[in-house]
Amino acid sequence: MTNTQLYLRLLSYVKSYWRVFAASILGTAVSAATEPLLPALLKPMLDGTFVQKDDFVIRWAPLIIVLIFFVRGIAGFVATYSINWVGNKVVMDLRGEMFRKLLTLPAHYYDNHATGNLISKLTYDVTQVTAAATSVVTVSIRDTIIIVGLMGWLLYLNWKLTLLSLVVTPLVALVIYTINRRLRNASRDSQRAMGNLTRVIEESVSAHKVVKLFGGQGYEEQRFTNETNWMRRYMMKQAAAAAANVPLVQLVAAFALAIIIYLATSQAKTDATSVGGFLSFVAAMLMLTAPIKRLTSVSEFMQRGLAAAESVFDLVDTEGEQDGGRLSIARARGDLKFEHLDFAYGGDDGNAPRLALHDICLDVPAGQTVALVGASGSGKSTLANLVPRFYIPSGGRILLDGLDINELSLKSLRKNIALVSQEVVLFNDTVKANIAYGQERDVKEEEIIAAATAAHAMEFIREWPEGLNTLVGERGVKLSGGQRQRIAIARAILKDAPVLILDEATSALDTESERHVQAALETLMQNRTTLIIAHRLSTIEKADRIVVMQKGRIMETGTHQELLEKGGIYAQLLQFSEGQNPQDIQG
Repeated sequence: MTNTQLYLRLLSYVKSYWRVFAASILGTAVSAATEPLLPALLKPMLDGTFVQKDDFVIRWAPLIIVLIFFVRGIAGFVATYSINWVGNKVVMDLRGEMFRKLLTLPAHYYDNHATGNLISKLTYDVTQVTAAATSVVTVSIRDTIIIVGLMGWLLYLNWKLTLLSLVVTPLVALVIYTINRRLRNASRDSQRAMGNLTRVIEESVSAHKVVKLFGGQGYEEQRFTNETNWMRRYMMKQAAAAAANVPLVQLVAAFALAIIIYLATSQAKTDATSVGGFLSFVAAMLMLTAPIKRLTSVSEFMQRGLAAAESVFDLVDTEGEQDGGRLSIARARGDLKFEHLDFAYGGDDGNAPRLALHDICLDVPAGQTVALVGASGSGKSTLANLVPRFYIPSGGRILLDGLDINELSLKSLRKNIALVSQEVVLFNDTVKANIAYGQERDVKEEEIIAAATAAHAMEFIREWPEGLNTLVGERGVKLSGGQRQRIAIARAILKDAPVLILDEATSALDTESERHVQAALETLMQNRTTLIIAHRLSTIEKADRIVVMQKGRIMETGTHQELLEKGGIYAQLLQFSEGQNPQDIQG
């Protein structure tokens, strides 16, 4: 995307607020139009008062000056307030669009991008866009009007000297072009550095217990220092380029101004111009330096904004989850069928694809509980993640009630699936809000209590002074692991989906917590098609069928007793995990 296309796309976000933006432009134009009036007044005022002693000029000149500044002040306020209003609206709209995109991005995007970098895009990069989309326009319009007005007055006073001043224009343009390139590159680098800095902060804060326990404070401090130093270096590159921009332009302009003033004073000696005309010409020439300075400074904000716009639109233009399904179903029966399923990670980021599943064929009738077991990396979680279409299979298909899940809309498919995982996700809200999360209806408190009771959660919720209105803290930090799991189970019970995925739901719990959670899970699994991913014997031995996976393939299937009698991979896994002889377990 070219700079022009990028900038026009950025300005399209201003279109919705064109009335306020127009008010800002109008205020800017009025304010700018008063600027050339000041040197224009100098000639009649000086000649009329000191030379001609005109009473009318003496009486009205001060009042006209006050009136000019009054109009200028009102117009300036309207312009500044309006453009800030539009700028903040544009930032809000861009943030909203970026956040909506984040909610629809596929899982592999989050696998390849650090959380801190994504946060930086929403919090830092987008704010850099504001000036380019709004202030740059008004400043350019204002200072262009001022320059045109002053140049018009200068041409009126002495067109020969004025045309001489335009000789320096190509040199000024070359200086601005060279510095703009440096500004753009430095802006890109600083935005990347800010993303890395945010990532380090996010990782250090979220992992503060690990940092403290393993004595990683020095390491984290060094990482933070390195990233802040890179940020400082890139910001200084921007500052150096911006600082050099204005003085260089002004220096070129100063040479031209010096020559013109010398020639103008020579004309004054020969009475070719009056005192008022001479001072008016010099004042107009001096006043040109301020708008020229501002226009050259605009390039800094423009390049910073365009670099930020690249980052923002890179996220906005990222393709979301594929949702080509057009079928919508109400409540599914829960029949799941995996037909010759293949899946590989990677391949889209330059790395070679890594095969995770190969030729998976599996039937799970409605209401049946199937446990997926195997060593780490065998493909259990990957298989479960394909059911709600977090990832798209490389080959084969998954059927729900005889329908290819790719033909179902994501909303319809996921409405029929509930998930309880080892890493419970709770939001910094009340217990009630977390249990009712995602329900597209008004949930009665009685329903929440019933779900919490079925999940064995009300027994500890009742002990809290605030009950269901208790805040759980960020990621549920104020709750124990067992409490978090039971609230997650209550959420799944309230959703009442026919397909249930349990991903290591009890692996990180103590014996007492596991007993409560296991009882809650048994309630949850009733009359539901359930995929269980677990290592503990207590979780999988009651499954209707156990599927043993190894290196992305199904190696064994059967009941707990059948697989023990077979004495194959399953028996060996139990021997290693439970520390018992398979024959002892069987007995």
